[in-house]
Amino acid sequence: MIHILETTKENLIAVKLEGKISKSDVEKIHALIHKILQSDNKVDFYFEMHNFQGYDLQGLWADIKVDTSHISDYGKMAFVGEKNWQEWAVKATDLFTGSEVKYFDLENKEEAKKWVNRK
Repeated sequence: MIHILETTKENLIAVKLEGKISKSDVEKIHALIHKILQSDNKVDFYFEMHNFQGYDLQGLWADIKVDTSHISDYGKMAFVGEKNWQEWAVKATDLFTGSEVKYFDLENKEEAKKWVNRK
């Protein structure tokens, strides 16, 4: 499940991820990506993970399709998590994108917000 977080940066999508991500969750983010792309900006992300358990099968497939079609549209990506496997997953993400990707531990989420909001 995702919860959209408030942000003042016009090209930033900030979400809290909990439990499993579904296809409808990915579709919500995809709509926000398209809205930002209309203003000719790269899309920055802030993902805050609490008890995040990954994706259900349809959610994973939807996310792969979105990322494949928009990977060149992504800018900075800040991942804030609480588990070692999340840090490793972020490192793997960094290999497949030209974006700036950083992982932060949950207690450093304010640092992550500052980093992703810097121009």
